[in-house]
Amino acid sequence: MKIKQLLLAAAAVGALAGLAGCSEEKPEQTRIALVVKSLGNGFFDAAHQGAREAASQIGGVEIIYTGPTTPSAEGQIEIVNALISQKVDAIVISANDPDALVPIAKKAMSRGIKVISFDSAIGPGGRQMQLNPSNAMLIGEKQIQMAAAEMNGKGELAILSASSQATNQNLWIGVMKQTLQRPEYAGIKLVATVYGDDQSDKSYREAIGLLRSHPNLKAIIAPTTVGIVAASKAVADENLVGKVFVTGLGLPSEMAGHVKSGAVREFAIWNPIDLGYAATFAAHEFVTGKAGAGAGAHVSVGRLGSVTLDANGEAALGPPFTYNAGNVEKFAKLF
Repeated sequence: MKIKQLLLAAAAVGALAGLAGCSEEKPEQTRIALVVKSLGNGFFDAAHQGAREAASQIGGVEIIYTGPTTPSAEGQIEIVNALISQKVDAIVISANDPDALVPIAKKAMSRGIKVISFDSAIGPGGRQMQLNPSNAMLIGEKQIQMAAAEMNGKGELAILSASSQATNQNLWIGVMKQTLQRPEYAGIKLVATVYGDDQSDKSYREAIGLLRSHPNLKAIIAPTTVGIVAASKAVADENLVGKVFVTGLGLPSEMAGHVKSGAVREFAIWNPIDLGYAATFAAHEFVTGKAGAGAGAHVSVGRLGSVTLDANGEAALGPPFTYNAGNVEKFAKLF
């Protein structure tokens, strides 16, 4: 009986040793969390597609795609706190508020988690780097150029933004206002800036309010993928197609019908697939120690080359791209 017990004990030790060996042989995955402004947003779904592409290319990377159901800093703070508890390796986040997220992001970094913000920045103290989809000056100028073309250089213009705290929206609107001061835009008057909080129903109500409060309105700029769809629908519902034009930043898949209806002639957006891909690749570079956070540092973004950090730890991926009746259907099949 004693011999039998010894044999069983030896077998158990052998089995445990075998399991330990298996555990050592299996490479541990790098877990990168992609935290978006809100779930159900087509732009961020496309960014998720790019993140998965980067993970597949790198190998050994697991993407955790998450975000609040409605865009709020509070919702993102709760999610980041949970991710800290899960001990993820990196957090890639598009911030709903630049300042409110800094403390929780600092907590994550103090635990060894790399934090990269993309699209909409966290304040400099709360991340290793910020990956801007484009240059703020180019984005703001582009939207004024498109609106001015629709308005023939004169008339009333309004802006329908996301939340009043959105970092990127406010930056672009600031550039738009500066651009309107140029002599070539002297005939254009900005009559209102309203906020739809990146919610379809609220954005639609705000757009309807603009159309009814400003009967001479000629164009609405919506620098948000949710807002531009809502504004386009409002123009159609108010029977103002051909009188009021909508432009801004939108997804081809969501805008193709509005371009066809005539509510929108052209709009712009960077490629969110590339943005999600680049941000994820950059996060992995920081996790593996291949990237530094100092000014002038070069960070690889895989198939897209590399980006260079400025004094604020920010880098731009590329210029926005124009979509119109000639190309929107083609790109609508992609995102």
